[in-house]
Amino acid sequence: MTHVHATAYSTPPVPQGGEIYRLALPNTAGAAKLSRDFIASLLTVSRHRGLVDDARLCVTEVVTNAHRHTRTSLIRVRVTVQRKLVTVSVADDDHWALPEPPAFRDAREQEGGRGLLLVERLASAWGMTVLGGCFPYRKAVWFTLARTGSAP
Repeated sequence: MTHVHATAYSTPPVPQGGEIYRLALPNTAGAAKLSRDFIASLLTVSRHRGLVDDARLCVTEVVTNAHRHTRTSLIRVRVTVQRKLVTVSVADDDHWALPEPPAFRDAREQEGGRGLLLVERLASAWGMTVLGGCFPYRKAVWFTLARTGSAP
């Protein structure tokens, strides 16, 4: 599996074909469960059943981070489903609250903060994007999951 240790300005792979689905959730404790169920339903229907468990875990971690560490009113989940790849992007309106990539900390010394380590291990690629250029208004954390034998 290829891992991308991304900077705050990396972008997810540009989708070529496929379908795009969106879900806007209020920033509540239930957002993680709703996003998990949304992803599981989408991937089951789109014949990506083999990616469901990893996608559920990754989206839970990223949505939970947005809920716990930002004051955004909405958490936006965007899923791009392609033949061999699925890319999930979770956006919030707090562009200053960038998650710290796992390479910059020692998770053994911390009680929390292991969520992005899980995302890094399960995803074929992941990263963070600040949207809005000179006037940032939102950030997104994204990850790509690939069917066995596929690469982003």
